[in-house]
Amino acid sequence: MNKRRSFLRYAGLMSAGVFMTPALISCGTNNEANEDTATTGATADTGTATANTDTAIGIQLYSLREQIGSEGIEVVIPKVAEAGYKKVETYGYSQENGFFGMEPSAFNDLLRSHNLTSPSGHYSMDPYLSGGNEEMLQSFIDAAKAIGQTYIVIPHIGDSLRQSADDYRKLAQRINEAAQKVNEEGLQLAYHNHAFEFDQFGDTTGYQILLEETDPELVKMELDLYWVYRAEKDPVAMMNENPNRFVMWHVKDMDRNDRTLNTEIGSGSIDYQSLFNQSASNVEHIYVEQENFAENMDPYQSIRQSHDYVTNTLLS
Repeated sequence: MNKRRSFLRYAGLMSAGVFMTPALISCGTNNEANEDTATTGATADTGTATANTDTAIGIQLYSLREQIGSEGIEVVIPKVAEAGYKKVETYGYSQENGFFGMEPSAFNDLLRSHNLTSPSGHYSMDPYLSGGNEEMLQSFIDAAKAIGQTYIVIPHIGDSLRQSADDYRKLAQRINEAAQKVNEEGLQLAYHNHAFEFDQFGDTTGYQILLEETDPELVKMELDLYWVYRAEKDPVAMMNENPNRFVMWHVKDMDRNDRTLNTEIGSGSIDYQSLFNQSASNVEHIYVEQENFAENMDPYQSIRQSHDYVTNTLLS
């Protein structure tokens, strides 16, 4: 089975109902630093769009934050669909502003009208992780359910919460508590990395602490591959050492001349072909993300180019 068929079969099983709710899976175990904060089978009850596994690649909408700000989400979403995407990952939800200024039900309608689904979303949890704001967590659960998401993703942890190994251990405990609540509601918690988690604290790193001290059944990982390479770590080794933990990827390439910049997938310095050959069949959702664009590059042309390269080359 080639990479594309294997990945699509796996993703299709997850979205078609073979992927049971996280509560059942758990077997009884009850730099988006600026963010303010599964695909499931369609039913009349949830209003979630039917999965289309012919085009399985998604996009993290943070890539188009400037366009969302200037053009509006109602303009951006059709262009995302035109670029070939069938999934979006959200960011920035709040009770006050909803999803990009839209109530969850209205945003879900917008997605459905363009044959898009949203398997996961980034929800900023610093207030919760620092020890309070249970209401915030519940609002995220309610919002995720309203648009058919399966994964609630922690996108970033503020500097003040992660100054030591003990800080990471406290965070791991709090993340477990959040994951338990999320799991009880039929959803799954995940954690998205940057590079700072790989800073050393003696003989360990913050990321290693999170992997070891969070419940592997309740807390999954969204591996941002650019940041892993930026930290000079081996993502394939990480996935091999922690099977069934890395359910989502962020795929963005590294500029050949300036490693702090992104570029279109396939145009940069990261050997994605080798990584996809080894590991793509084990991931549920792959999201293109680009945090910055070259000055002369149309962002919509960029996201289409990345989509087509991942679909037609990496997953072929």
